[in-house]
Amino acid sequence: MSSSDTGLVHWLKEFTHRFSLTEDKASDEHIDTTIRAGVELRGTNLWVLMFAIVVASIGLNVNSAAVIIGAMLISPLMGPIMGIGYAVGIDDTELLRKSFRNLLIAAGISLLVSTLYFLVTPLSDAHSELLARTTPTIWDVLIAFFGGLAGIIGVTRVEKSNVIPGVAIATALMPPLCTAGYGLANLDWRFFLGAFYLFAVNTVYIAVSTMLIIRVLNPAHKKYSDPRQHRRIKNILSTVLVLTIAPSIYLATKLVQEEVYQNRVTQFLAQEPLLKNNIIVSSKIDNRQHVVDLTLIGEEMDDATIAQIQERLKALDVDSRLLIHQNKSKVMNEAAVRDSILSDLYHRITKAQVPDAALEQKKISLAMAARYQIWRDAIEELHVQYPDLGEVSLGEVVGASAAESPVLVAIIMRSQPLDQGHQQQIVNWLKVRTKTGKVRVIVTTN
Repeated sequence: MSSSDTGLVHWLKEFTHRFSLTEDKASDEHIDTTIRAGVELRGTNLWVLMFAIVVASIGLNVNSAAVIIGAMLISPLMGPIMGIGYAVGIDDTELLRKSFRNLLIAAGISLLVSTLYFLVTPLSDAHSELLARTTPTIWDVLIAFFGGLAGIIGVTRVEKSNVIPGVAIATALMPPLCTAGYGLANLDWRFFLGAFYLFAVNTVYIAVSTMLIIRVLNPAHKKYSDPRQHRRIKNILSTVLVLTIAPSIYLATKLVQEEVYQNRVTQFLAQEPLLKNNIIVSSKIDNRQHVVDLTLIGEEMDDATIAQIQERLKALDVDSRLLIHQNKSKVMNEAAVRDSILSDLYHRITKAQVPDAALEQKKISLAMAARYQIWRDAIEELHVQYPDLGEVSLGEVVGASAAESPVLVAIIMRSQPLDQGHQQQIVNWLKVRTKTGKVRVIVTTN
């Protein structure tokens, strides 16, 4: 063998040694003691579990991610789950029964405490943090599996790190149980089943990843059970894996399809030429039912135009249904329009990750567009009230001092002067109609 070949072999050995799981591994006895201690749930651990469940339930109830994360950090739920994986890895049926029994006790207490909390809390709305725990997908499987790998590697090291707290946050064992409790308290079985399934997915794949790493480390104190019992456990494990992963793949496929539909419809609305003379105040896209619900202000569209847009949308997706709500009366609260536009814009642009400066500029532009639309509607309504009023223009004037509020100025051009009584009526009406504190009317005659 040449010197260059020897150097390459040495380099490969050095490189593969970097990935060794045995270099800083704790002793087999230490690993065994640590995992068995974590399996036991009694006394202090049970009280901590109940307190953590209450904290997590409050976090879900008030939609606070920070509170939920705090609850996950103090929860002792990870111990029995890793105990199951460790027991399967060393063929210790007694430890397997003990770990499974403690996990059932922990899950039962968690469901009981969270259900009681949601029965007595005055807040009953299902916020985003609750909803996020009801539809597990294949990505939750991957998070649980790779999170579990990281967790058991951290447990088997001589020097402990922050791996376990990180795994507790990433795999989110506690929030699904609290969400299941919410479902029980409100008799909402969709919430209960979806959330409990997510908990089951996390539990199974953390246990599986624990078992795999233990098998790789091959501890010396492995206990070999009866071959038939070993085969039965293996068959049960395989069945559980299939039963947990199959629905998650289906749900992930549905989620991808819904995201694709959402993006296609959003792009369609942005490019549709028949909507260019309107501002979309709000757009609600039902990804499951394929219903696109729009609220518009601007130029009123007739039924034929709406039918055209519907046909183009059906060309995009044959099952789509379009609902359009228009401001036919030309009367709309300015603050409501502005808030709705900016809320819709915020969600769209944040999702697209547009830089902050561009987002602020877009907010300002759309707020101005909404204000101009209010003014145009006000001018039309003035002409309905005063048919012979003449030409009307509206605009804002600012003073030299930044502390001064802008003044809405109405310039009226007509052939005859307008008496002070009518001018004051117009001033009062514009203040109410445009929600403006200062209004001035200027009348010019031809």
